[in-house]
Amino acid sequence: MQFVACSHEAHAGAILDILNEAIANSTSLYDYRPRPPESMVGWFKAKESGRYPVIGALHHEQLLGFASFGSFRAWPAYKYTVEHSVYVHREHRGKGIGAALLERLIDAAREQQYHVMVGGIDAANRASVALHEKLGFIHAGTIPQVGFKFGRWLDLAFYQLLLETPERPADG
Repeated sequence: MQFVACSHEAHAGAILDILNEAIANSTSLYDYRPRPPESMVGWFKAKESGRYPVIGALHHEQLLGFASFGSFRAWPAYKYTVEHSVYVHREHRGKGIGAALLERLIDAAREQQYHVMVGGIDAANRASVALHEKLGFIHAGTIPQVGFKFGRWLDLAFYQLLLETPERPADG
């Protein structure tokens, strides 16, 4: 397995397939409808303009999973906090790929001098909760019944990891 910086040209289709499978079959994304291919143009532009990484795990040119982060909230004082996502292709879950991707994403957050990583996880997603706890994330709170999908209310749990960065935080 190798890790690469994903690009729209090389990986948009595979990322979209992973996302759309998660939308259709899980509560990993609180979306109802599959995303169209053109949605990936804006998604990648937002990642590029924010200098947010999109890290892919490849095996023989097949994308096994990807991880990324983006802004947590739009106000300036949140500039040292990012919200991340990790998705693994359904046929490759449970093999350590998610952990390997998240470890690389944590390294990227440190390199970019972020201080907090936040993951919003469906509270019933035990595998994702266990992954985050294994890598040092702590439960920061749960918002009960914030989503509704598959005919039931969903609780959203937030997990955070405090990083030792930035070296010199500053206002403004």
